[in-house]
Amino acid sequence: MNGRKKRGGGGFPSFGGNDPLLDARPRATLDLHGDTAADAERRVRDFILTYARVSSGEVLHVITGKGRRSSGSPVLPGVVRRVLSSDAVARYVSEWDRDLDEAGFLIRLA
Repeated sequence: MNGRKKRGGGGFPSFGGNDPLLDARPRATLDLHGDTAADAERRVRDFILTYARVSSGEVLHVITGKGRRSSGSPVLPGVVRRVLSSDAVARYVSEWDRDLDEAGFLIRLA
C-alpha cells in the first residue's frame, strides 16, 4: 500500500479476515473531484486538522478519483500522500491507506 503509515509494499489493499481501517465507517468525506492540486492540498490539510480536534480515532474518507480525466498522470493521489506525510498533518494521523477501489484514501485520526 502506499499509505498506512506505511503498511507495506505497493498494489491493492491486502484482504485478510478483517481490516479495521478498510471496514470502518467514515465520520466524514471530502470529495476532491475537479480540484486543482493547490486547492486539494489546502482542503485536505484543513479537513484533517478540523476533524482532528473533535474526532480522535475516527476515520475520514478523501475521494480523489482515479485521474481518468487528467491530461497526464493522476495528480490528486500524490497531493493527498504528500499532505498525509507532511509535518503539519502526520502527527494527527495514526494510519491511512487507499480505499477499496483505489479512488481515494481512508485516514484514521490519532
